[in-house]
Amino acid sequence: MAKKQLKWYKLFANIEEAKEKIPLNNTKRARIGTQKVCIAHTNEGFFAVDDECTHMRASLTSGHLNNYNEVICPWHGYRFCLKTGEEKSGKNTSPVEVHQIEEREDGVYLGLYKEEKPPQRDEFSY
Repeated sequence: MAKKQLKWYKLFANIEEAKEKIPLNNTKRARIGTQKVCIAHTNEGFFAVDDECTHMRASLTSGHLNNYNEVICPWHGYRFCLKTGEEKSGKNTSPVEVHQIEEREDGVYLGLYKEEKPPQRDEFSY
């Protein structure tokens, strides 16, 4: 079984650039390889969740934020907590994956867990 390892990706050079690119109460999609992440800027800071509603796969970046640190799906109004990923509207769908955002001296970073593949073994046969 492959282990998951946290890998960091630099999103912005500094917090000022982050606030300029994602104004307060807005979202923006980040793509890391094939993974899409919804980056949200609220009064409590920056948050990151998978950019796909677990109900019918709508882009959460296309939705909007409310005053409870939730992102709301544009299709059916599912509400997801930006801190925990938990679905809050009571419609019984799975939570979204939450990712780490870290402000450092040299920039603002997104932490994603990637599967670490086991080393390849030489084929052996008789």
